Amino acid sequence: MNANEPNSTTEGQYLTPFQRKLLQKNLQADLSEKHKMRLKIMLLVDEGKTQAEICQVLGCSQATARHWMLMARTGQAHDWLSSPIGRPKAASDEYIRRLQELVGESPRAFGYGFKRWTANWLSKHLEKEFGIEVSDRHINRLLKQMGLSNRQQPGETNYHQGDRIAINNLEAISLSELEF
Repeated sequence: MNANEPNSTTEGQYLTPFQRKLLQKNLQADLSEKHKMRLKIMLLVDEGKTQAEICQVLGCSQATARHWMLMARTGQAHDWLSSPIGRPKAASDEYIRRLQELVGESPRAFGYGFKRWTANWLSKHLEKEFGIEVSDRHINRLLKQMGLSNRQQPGETNYHQGDRIAINNLEAISLSELEF
């Protein structure tokens, strides 16, 4: 037996015989490596392996091991496929579209006393609209992915006290081309 393949002959600590058999069967299916990792983690914790042992054998992060160990221990092994892979997106497609709309409009149209958006003010405004807190740094990343710059263009001199960045269109890019 391969060292990173869970043992199918031992009696489990957390999974029922049916769950164990089902996870082992799915391990043989044509799945992504991340899905197979989930299955292996749950099967290994069921065998009594520690988080450190699982991380060492599978090469996964502690957070991943901890999460799927908890799923196995709490009887939620059946949810292995329904849980999304990766960190949830804070900025939805709707959020991105709204950000793109905002940078094309003056902040004064929304009652602000300044002429140019900053990443900080875009973040604050979008938090009011969507209830999602996104850092200035992430706003700048999103703007860059949209082909927008937060730097003043040569020859622009209309900065005012307190303005930090200018949003300028570098080249048009559609939402479908963005990678988030």
